[in-house]
Amino acid sequence: MSETMMAVRKLEMAPGLTVEEVPIPEMGVNEVLVAVEAASVCGTDLHIWKWDDWASNRIRPPLTIGHEFAGTVVDVGSAVRHVSIGDYVSAESHVTCGMCFQCRTGQAHMCPMTRILGVDRDGCFADYVSIPEKVVWHNDRTKIPPEIATLQEPFGNGVFATLAHELAGQSVAVLGCGPTGLFSIGIANASGAGSVYAVDINDYRLSLATTMGADSVYNPSRQGDDVATWMIEANEGYGVDIVLEMSGASSSIDAAFRGVRNGGRVTLFGIPSTPVRIDVAESMIFKNLTVLALNGRRIFDTWYKTRWLLESGRVDLRPVITEEVSLKDVERVMETLAVGQAGKVILRPSVEISQPEPRNVLPGVDANVEGQDLHR
Repeated sequence: MSETMMAVRKLEMAPGLTVEEVPIPEMGVNEVLVAVEAASVCGTDLHIWKWDDWASNRIRPPLTIGHEFAGTVVDVGSAVRHVSIGDYVSAESHVTCGMCFQCRTGQAHMCPMTRILGVDRDGCFADYVSIPEKVVWHNDRTKIPPEIATLQEPFGNGVFATLAHELAGQSVAVLGCGPTGLFSIGIANASGAGSVYAVDINDYRLSLATTMGADSVYNPSRQGDDVATWMIEANEGYGVDIVLEMSGASSSIDAAFRGVRNGGRVTLFGIPSTPVRIDVAESMIFKNLTVLALNGRRIFDTWYKTRWLLESGRVDLRPVITEEVSLKDVERVMETLAVGQAGKVILRPSVEISQPEPRNVLPGVDANVEGQDLHR
């Protein structure tokens, strides 16, 4: 195996990305080296490419970006016990401390010491990626191919947000049809929702929503901005039972609270770019609403649900995949995503998977906090 690889890198504190040849990552004793077969582009990667306020405050170049992937293990550290060379895997991108209150009480997804693959440590838009053993997720290649296995993490966000409610026989409105919203439409249908409504200002995304099973779609930029009235009138004047707000737009959040029925349920999953004003009394209390504000997915509870939905065929993610490209096409991909003309794009590194020569590993670290000091 070569000592170098190709990787998508953030080299400067400015817009853009660079594809360059870099050394293959070194492993800690608790880490494994994975040959990446497929990786998928996330909104986080788009933020890093744009170099917006969030990225400029969080990202410290140089950095290999990307956190959604599937591939084959080609090397393991000396302290690894549950992963072997040849295993077909994905990974939870959030490397948590394992010792804080949240980690010890089943809320590891809210660990304040989380270090994220492709954000706080080198990521997977590369031929190889090194990850801690504890974030490895084993896949069954006969049931989930790489282009689907790489989507398990973002799909898990949709699983967490959507399955927070009892959906059978309920009317569900999904506001915002980016990838997570599209996933939620498929999950709602698989869970027996009575009717599913989709709202977005992008007709391309609404066409994907229809393919994923939305019964009715609405584009406020063409059909008028009173989304709430549309939801109410579509449900006998009462409003929808459940609203999944996935966009973070202030107008969409307002529509969610006005369009849900009295006694209904609202999940807030989209992240607003600026503070949003809400009349708590009129929008929530007097309507007797159940409101959930959710972030990420439960580690690893959501992954088991995700696996079942995909392996059973209850949800088909192929319609959301709009393109598969090589690493060198990443700049063009970001431009396409920036104008909303893509769903999930799959990157295909060109590495040929083979068993490597034994590699040196970095000094050992505690199993509960591995990796935290390797990519500062």
